[in-house]
This record gives sequence, C-alpha cells and structure tokens, in this order.
Amino acid sequence: MFDVKGKRAVVTGAASGIGAAVAKVFQASGATVVIVDLEKEKAVAMAEWISSAGAASAQAVACDVSSAESVSVAFGEITAGGRVDILVNCAGIAHVGNLASTAPEDLDRLYAVNVRGTFLMMQAALGPMLDGGGGSIVNLASIAATAGLSDRFAYSMTKGAVRAMTFSVAKDYIDSGIRCNCISPARVQTPFVEGFLAKNYPGREAEKMRELSAAQPIGRMGLPEEVAQMALYLCSDAASFITGADYLIDGGWMNVR
Repeated sequence: MFDVKGKRAVVTGAASGIGAAVAKVFQASGATVVIVDLEKEKAVAMAEWISSAGAASAQAVACDVSSAESVSVAFGEITAGGRVDILVNCAGIAHVGNLASTAPEDLDRLYAVNVRGTFLMMQAALGPMLDGGGGSIVNLASIAATAGLSDRFAYSMTKGAVRAMTFSVAKDYIDSGIRCNCISPARVQTPFVEGFLAKNYPGREAEKMRELSAAQPIGRMGLPEEVAQMALYLCSDAASFITGADYLIDGGWMNVR
C-alpha cells in the first residue's frame, strides 16, 4: 500500500538508529536510497548492506548537516546521481540539562545540528524537488516539541523549531507539489539510548532500560522500525492529502497518561 517504487529518497543520520531503519524500510519498499551521515565509513557500510539486501543500489554521502558548505557539496553528489523525490531528516543530537545547567555552548551545538541542519537540508532539496514537480519532506521532531520534559531544555527548543519549520514549509510550498510533515516520537530504543545508559549507569543498564520502558504508557519504548513505517506512509502516495501535520508515535505519552 505504501509504495515508493521508483522514487529517490535522501535520508540523513542514516548510518544508525532511526535513520538506518528509515533507509532500510524505504529500500525494501522500492525506493533508491541516499545514505547521508557525518561518518563516511558507517554510511558506506550501511549503503553496502542495503544494496546487498535489494535490487537497487544505495548511495553513501558524507555530510556535516550543520555546515552550509558541506551540505552544498553533498547535494552536488546527490543530484549528480539523479532526482530527489523524498527527504527524511533524521540527523540529530541530544542534551540533558535544564535552564540553569545548559551552557550557551550546549544550546549552540544542538541548534547547529537539529535546527540549522534541518533547515540547510530542506533548502538544498528544494530546488531539485521543484525541478522534479514536487516531493515529500519528513522531519524528525519529538514529543519534546510540545510536552514539558524534565532536563531537556535545549533539546526541546530545537525540536520545537523543527516542528515550526515543518508547518512553514508546508504552507509556502503546497502549491508547488511539495508536502512537508514531521513525526514526534516519544522514547525510541536506539544506540543513543543504549550508549547513554552505558555511560551514566554502568552495570545497571538492564535495570535502567526496564525503568525507561515502564515510563511509557504502553509499557515499552518505540522501535526505530515503527518510526520508519510512519515516515514511509507520509512519503507515499497513500498520504497525498497530508501536509503540515505532526504525527505522534509515542505509545500514549501525550494523551493516555
């Protein structure tokens, strides 16, 4: 049903976590995938894995999404390989801290990747999408964009900005055939979460993982593949009437607690 066969999808942060799941699901559903990630070796490895798993080959492109120059160079490589029908912005970083404990440098670091990076990638994809007659953009926001979460001051600020940018792009380019939506997950079990537990709770990872899972109303964390399926739907023709929307995938966090 959610067919993206013949389309070309650019996915950022695609070497691991949610981005990797998005790339795999899109390729399995018929899209040609461009793996964009800061770490070139991991991007190449993911592209090779995806290529070996399906008929279409994947392209790996190294890019620092916070750098306008890097994004420009990356899109030179991307557009040389073909059209851009889909952009999924998964690249992002997190920070733990409240107003008092967040340094200006922390705020700037998260802004650079989560906000500026999303902006630069959308701006770079705009021309190719307009030339191709339209496209679909999906940005990864978070429940932190609209819910008050403890110790997530900088992160919440950036995800709120991603949500607002999504609505603005949807409004400005609806007549150009470009749809723009965002997904707001609650906690998802990714390498980031596992690394955070290993760093902060050595020897207690399993215990803390159970606590984090139990904190979700549905009784577990989300899976990257579940977010990827939502992104697939939003980029498919099945969602052709949807733009300017923020989709919760939160195990009941916002409305069932």
